[in-house]
Amino acid sequence: MKLTVLLGRNVRSARQLKGLSQEALAFEAGMKRSYLSDLERGTRNPTVTAIERLALALDVEPSKLLTRESSG
Repeated sequence: MKLTVLLGRNVRSARQLKGLSQEALAFEAGMKRSYLSDLERGTRNPTVTAIERLALALDVEPSKLLTRESSG
């Protein structure tokens, strides 16, 4: 799986677990909702700064957004 797709899935999952809309998370992370949407779909290459901002807004370690969870 491409890293951009993995990041997008992890961001979407963490966002939904927190009960946040894309608009709310984008505001908290200081980015545009359309950029966040692109990231979640895996169609945009994230910057390190974007990953840091999202991790902070989601209250997770940045590495958590870039790793595949084990199913089990």
